[in-house]
Amino acid sequence: MPAVGKKAPSFTLLNQDGKQVRLGDFKGKQVVLFAYPKAATGGCTKQAVGFAEQYAAVMKAGAVVLGISPDPVDKLKKWHENKGFPYDLLSDPDHKVLEKYGAWGEKKLYGKTYHGVIRSHWIIGGDGKVLDEQIKVSPQKSVELATEFLAG
Repeated sequence: MPAVGKKAPSFTLLNQDGKQVRLGDFKGKQVVLFAYPKAATGGCTKQAVGFAEQYAAVMKAGAVVLGISPDPVDKLKKWHENKGFPYDLLSDPDHKVLEKYGAWGEKKLYGKTYHGVIRSHWIIGGDGKVLDEQIKVSPQKSVELATEFLAG
């Protein structure tokens, strides 16, 4: 799990179009990487739409947005097209990248324990170091905190 001030784990994942996206593709730009449990669900849609609504402000701050979940590429493509997101959604079906970032772990729902995505976000600097990290954050708070951080 990366810590603020440390190098963010590199990754190469497929986006909603089946194209490879690497963290290294964004050298010199800040990256808002947000982890969400499942495409097209209530909280995840709130978070993803929130980042879409704030995308102009994110770009003005010299940053890009990337969403990451264990969803397959075809599900991401359908959701991406349906909502018209201006940023890539990344597929991490074996949750290896989510684990590296500390966003995969034990959760509880209706008294049952299981492993899944812990809603989180990171802001990664142009030099690849983590500038901000929010683990176990609500959908709305994720968008608010990330955009406030970028605004300085």
